[in-house]
Amino acid sequence: MRIAVDAASKTPLFEQVRSGIFEQVRSGQLIAETKIPTVRGLAEELGIAPHTVAKAYKELEAQGVIEARGRLGTFIASGGDPTEDSAARASVAYVRELRGLGLSDERIRSFVEVALVS
Repeated sequence: MRIAVDAASKTPLFEQVRSGIFEQVRSGQLIAETKIPTVRGLAEELGIAPHTVAKAYKELEAQGVIEARGRLGTFIASGGDPTEDSAARASVAYVRELRGLGLSDERIRSFVEVALVS
C-alpha cells in the first residue's frame, strides 16, 4: 500500500492517510478482504506517529471502508455486492498463491492478460 504524506501540507496527516486509503479503495487498487498494514507498521513506513494512523483507521472503520478483526489484522471491508466481493476474494487468493510460487507481479499480470483473451 503506497500513501504519500506531506508534513508541510495544511491538510492534517491523519486526513492524508485516511484519504489515501479511501482513494485506493475507491479506485479498486485495494479490494475487499485485502489485509492492510498494522497501525504501527504503517506509521513506521510513513515516518509518522502511530496515533496519527490510528485516527485515520478509526475514521475509515466508522465509514465502513475497513474492518478490524482483532488479532487477524485490519482488512478492506466488503463492498456490499456479493458478486464483486466474491470476485475480489478470488483475485486476492489467486495473487497470493502465485506470489507464493515466487512469481513477480509483472508475471502474474501477464497470466491475467492471457486469461482475459482466451
